[in-house]
Amino acid sequence: MRKFTKKSQIMLYGCAGLGVNMLNMIVGTYLCSALLVGGFEHNVENWTYLNKDLVVAALWSLLIVIAKAIDGIIDVPLSHLTDNLKTRWGKRRPSIVLGYVPMIIAYLLFLVPVDHEASILNTLWFAFVLFVFYGAYTLTMLTYYATFAEVTRTEKELVLLSNVKSVCDVVYFSMSYALVPLFVSLGMNIRNVAVAFLPLSLTMLIPLFMLKEESTLEADNTDVPAERVSLKKSLFFVFKDKPFIFWMCCVFVMNMGLQLFLGGINEYFSTTGLNMTVVMATCFVPVPLTLILYNRIVNKKGLGFAYRYILLVFALGMGLMGFCRLIPASIIYPYAIFCSLVVSFAIGAFFSITYTVPSHRAALRVEESKTASSMYFAIHGLFEGVSAGIGTGVILVFLKQSEADLGFDLMPYMTVIVAVLCVIACIMSLRLPKSIVKLGLTDGQGEA
Repeated sequence: MRKFTKKSQIMLYGCAGLGVNMLNMIVGTYLCSALLVGGFEHNVENWTYLNKDLVVAALWSLLIVIAKAIDGIIDVPLSHLTDNLKTRWGKRRPSIVLGYVPMIIAYLLFLVPVDHEASILNTLWFAFVLFVFYGAYTLTMLTYYATFAEVTRTEKELVLLSNVKSVCDVVYFSMSYALVPLFVSLGMNIRNVAVAFLPLSLTMLIPLFMLKEESTLEADNTDVPAERVSLKKSLFFVFKDKPFIFWMCCVFVMNMGLQLFLGGINEYFSTTGLNMTVVMATCFVPVPLTLILYNRIVNKKGLGFAYRYILLVFALGMGLMGFCRLIPASIIYPYAIFCSLVVSFAIGAFFSITYTVPSHRAALRVEESKTASSMYFAIHGLFEGVSAGIGTGVILVFLKQSEADLGFDLMPYMTVIVAVLCVIACIMSLRLPKSIVKLGLTDGQGEA
């Protein structure tokens, strides 16, 4: 594959995932929740599809977990597909198209219920479309991330590309938690808001125009063919990488809390009467500055220390936010904004840290093992998919239905649960190996 030679090319390429990630955020954070009225107290008619339950809560909870688990498991075969696809147009661009088109179709179908009641049929329909959406989204983004090392020439360029991606992540999160609630507050139904953001997905056309690949058909390739890596071999080698697997165990617990926060924050603010747009904007506006602080901590103390720093800061912000219902109405907004400012010192770093370790381990091991580079990202997706399923499909649905099932509303305690999960992840991280703890230090990049 042809490498990029200009900084402007790298920066443009780093923006490609913005729109697709925005659609994924809307589906996971808003549309899945919009199928149940539980947890909403204000403007319910616009936050939900039809101002009533459209799925069977217990079954929907189970199916979300299964969808998230499949989303994680399917990373593995899809990784093998994109690394070994044989076409006259190469392997990456066709893989992106194979994921992008059905993803858009599934996104639109998820907006259309087949029944106007909370029926089994509706529940199975939305679950099926969700399975398709997550699978197609995974293929699209997994292929895109796998190209990072292929289009850059140096580690410095790879870091630049990753940083641009991190900034774009902050942008789409900001739009999700600022613009979406704003549009809903202006009277737009959440389904119309979802359609309004659909054109943003066209950013994924950037790789289709920028990537320059040769044919991967053996008949068209006059060079000595690269050794084809079996799926079994790639899986065996990645799971044998103990530092990476232990890191993913820490990420598993952390991501469970993070996804619970991101998936349930809309309902949580609904219980407090706060304007989510104002509070969430406070979370994200300072992120560029807080990322600078985070990067300095990584350079001076290493990734391990920086990781524990963001976990504890995020836990502190979540814990403080849990007292919002007890704060007098006259000062609740200043208090909530203060909590959001605390959270901002961690939330941006979560974007930056996501692919640091998979990229590092892949760079160390791929050459010696011939392991496909995307397999590290696939296993990363597997862990995150399952943990997200538990966070949003089990814990969040339980909290939303607690008042109906138990007679006691547990939704106000969501942020406390998030804080506890972050503290557990922090304690686990104390046993991270030095090869990961020392990553990012200015005097070295850690050991193998």
